[in-house]
Amino acid sequence: MANTKKELEKKMLINKTINTMNKQIQKLEEQKKVYIEAGKTAKQKGLTAQYNLALSGLKMTLTQQKRVYEMKLNFEITSQMKDMSQMTVQFLDGMSSLSKDMMKITKEKDFLKVQKQFNEAMMGMEMQTEQLENFMDDTQSAFSTGTMSSESENAEIEALFTNTAAADGMTESMIDKELEALKKKIDSGI
Repeated sequence: MANTKKELEKKMLINKTINTMNKQIQKLEEQKKVYIEAGKTAKQKGLTAQYNLALSGLKMTLTQQKRVYEMKLNFEITSQMKDMSQMTVQFLDGMSSLSKDMMKITKEKDFLKVQKQFNEAMMGMEMQTEQLENFMDDTQSAFSTGTMSSESENAEIEALFTNTAAADGMTESMIDKELEALKKKIDSGI
């Protein structure tokens, strides 16, 4: 009973964490709109310092948003790996129980075979743990290298401000389409 309660609490914590990340993504999306609007206004009025501030804020927001997406993906993958590990533990418990029953029935003949299978399963768990550690190391490296923006990203963001400032008659949906295209280019690393 206590074990079930702990598992429920763990699942609730996982869901809470994912919801928090989703809220942060939405918050950053709203923040992007504010910076774009501020940059557009500053560009129209010729306010260079405010324009540069809006550009800097937009870059920072895009970097943060990318990090949150990566963190969320890593969290979801890790959660799935945990579920797989729990299933493996249950499998091993079942195999242990079966091997004990088999030992009683067949004396020690078949126990050696089950013991070999058990050892292979344990080696598989060790390999899975090593792969998880490698994955987490690679993810950490990706986080540290993903913070710098390239000149092409800067040029595209500059063009976004310039284009939106020049097109006073643009509708909100046209601006949203341009933003979405820019976001896709940045996310794809172009």
